[in-house]
Amino acid sequence: MAAAAAQGAGSEAGVIIRLLKAPDAGPDDVLAADGYIFAAPENLAAISGMMKDFFDRCYYPCLERLNGRPYATLICAGSDGSNAARQIARIATGWRLKDIAEPLIICTRAQTPEAISAVKTIGQDDISRCEAFGAALATGLALGVF
Repeated sequence: MAAAAAQGAGSEAGVIIRLLKAPDAGPDDVLAADGYIFAAPENLAAISGMMKDFFDRCYYPCLERLNGRPYATLICAGSDGSNAARQIARIATGWRLKDIAEPLIICTRAQTPEAISAVKTIGQDDISRCEAFGAALATGLALGVF
């Protein structure tokens, strides 16, 4: 999902895309960006531990330094995803980021232990939605809308 959003964003000339995994991203990366797509799996009705760690490491060093920058959220969920999206929204509110779209939540319907632990396959329609999501953010940045 994140790769598809990055691919979509990359279709906008002049916009530099960096796709970073949560453990590899830090405050300097957050401060260097003009906009963000936060992509995370939902685990136990919350953002993943790695994503929580990213926010824990970056929150205070970036506080009061990101005001007004645009963001959007992608969530891969087994059934709902809304709580994970709310967690990211609360953090983004503290950073005073500008929410530019409703969270895009892709539900895999994984409900059994076997399905939950299995590798997920995201369908082409949802991949296309993620690409369009990324393209919309990049286009808005390029046009100065955000």
